[in-house]
Amino acid sequence: MNLLHAAVLGIIQGFTEVLPISSSAHLILIPWLLKWPASGLTFDVALHLGTFLALSLYFWREIIEMSVSCIDILLTRRLDTAARRLPLLIVLGTIPAAVAGKLLEHKAEEMFRSNPLLIAGFLIGFGILLGLADFLGRKRRILDEIKPGSAILIGLMQCLALIPGVSRSGITITTGLMLGFTRESAARFSFLMSLPIVAGAALLKTVHLVKQGIPAGEGLPMLVGILFSAVTGYISVVFLLRLIQKNSLSLFVWYRFIAGSAVIIAIIAGFKG
Repeated sequence: MNLLHAAVLGIIQGFTEVLPISSSAHLILIPWLLKWPASGLTFDVALHLGTFLALSLYFWREIIEMSVSCIDILLTRRLDTAARRLPLLIVLGTIPAAVAGKLLEHKAEEMFRSNPLLIAGFLIGFGILLGLADFLGRKRRILDEIKPGSAILIGLMQCLALIPGVSRSGITITTGLMLGFTRESAARFSFLMSLPIVAGAALLKTVHLVKQGIPAGEGLPMLVGILFSAVTGYISVVFLLRLIQKNSLSLFVWYRFIAGSAVIIAIIAGFKG
């Protein structure tokens, strides 16, 4: 992979992993449209590491607070505050996606990766669902009010993110809005819940990469991918959390509709990729 491809894909990963527009769809469709070769395991590792760094840097205070809360739980054996409950709720929400990812990730990739038309359909369909949840949701509950049942439901819905075009942040924010949470609370829980998922994916892929070894010439593109993914991922978190304080999520709904429609039109027009 050359450095330009690495930089472009890193930027795409950083923006689309955080924003509710599906990173997997973009990382499949854009190389397909540009007729680029597949990125491979080395670059998958780079993209996941970059995203994890971005989220960790932005939420470093929350990570420290949750670590302290975990110690408090062990010492006091009490879950009498929202701060003490939050780490366990994140674990509850993470378990379904972790199990589904382990069992179904490769099957989902085989089933959907080579079907741009289906991916475009998911972009549009789940974008409309996001818009409906944003319009109809009560948006009154805050993060401190989240209960185990809500965390588990959000985690179960996160399993759908294995399908390119759904979006991990998109489906978890959608579910949070359906449950009556504010946009900011739904987004924050989505991001915090994604931390162990992204970290786990990066770790597993890194183990495979260590076993196989980094192919010759892939080291520098890998570093470029990590850098661009981390920088744009951080920018995306800041952008989204500021945007939703005063605005709806319609920007992303329209983007998904336009992007999905453009792919469908290209296919109908005979584009083969």
